[in-house]
Amino acid sequence: MSTGAVQDVQMVIITGMSGAGKTVAIQSLEDLGYFCVDNLPPTLLPKFLELMKESGSKMNKVALVMDLRGRDFFESLLEALDDISEKSWITPQILFLDAKDAALVTRYKETRRSHPLAPNESPLKGIGLERELLEELKGRAQIILDTSDLKPRELREKISSQFAAHSKQVFTVNVLSFGFKYGIPIDADLVFDVRFLPNPHYIDHMRPQTGLDEEVSTYVLKWNETNKFLEKVIDLLTFMLPHYKREGKSQLVIAIGCTGGQHRSVALTEKIGHHFEEDYKTHISHRDIERRKERR
Repeated sequence: MSTGAVQDVQMVIITGMSGAGKTVAIQSLEDLGYFCVDNLPPTLLPKFLELMKESGSKMNKVALVMDLRGRDFFESLLEALDDISEKSWITPQILFLDAKDAALVTRYKETRRSHPLAPNESPLKGIGLERELLEELKGRAQIILDTSDLKPRELREKISSQFAAHSKQVFTVNVLSFGFKYGIPIDADLVFDVRFLPNPHYIDHMRPQTGLDEEVSTYVLKWNETNKFLEKVIDLLTFMLPHYKREGKSQLVIAIGCTGGQHRSVALTEKIGHHFEEDYKTHISHRDIERRKERR
């Protein structure tokens, strides 16, 4: 039974070349207060997230090591990462640890270990196979550290500096109504033009009202084209918002515009803003709603 909504989770996926320092990395994050899981098979990641969600877990910093010790499951990792990116309550980062071939070979010789992908061949053979396998994952990483010339203490300091200094940002969705006759908001990231919808301005008794009035809102929302627009826009934003958040954007300004910023844009801004407020910190504002009063 759920004990409450899970908090926004900062999740670090630690991966990269075998011998590049993942053990040091997860120990460093554990020292920073992260809940750490070593060698989690990617196929178990959805279940792990499901349990966190259902239990109302209070863990808000999680670090997971996923590497080729679980190579039988590794092909499912990219699919699991796609699943994470669609969850609004998780902010994922991939930390990819790399090192030059010569450094990795030296480390294998020092530890007298064989490479997990080539246990009966030279370490260099396994390193080449691993690089090829990890190429796409490396391209998706937000943080790439080359540990070739780093001692364990130096790597620990580098990771501590990277993540301790990274204060948790709250992703804010700002939904703003405006009137095109007064100009498009200069800080808007996304702009939607709703001037194609039926306009309450042409109904005399609604003209002095705004989209905050129930009668106007009901009028705007009763049309098939309005509901189709809302369906498509909400579907688009539901897809886009987790990706903006994952890329580290702290806020997104969504501007909804009609002619004067009084009726249609106001009603739809309220509708769209309230739809996302359960999953995101959401702020609703109406830039031009007072313009008519100012002209009087």
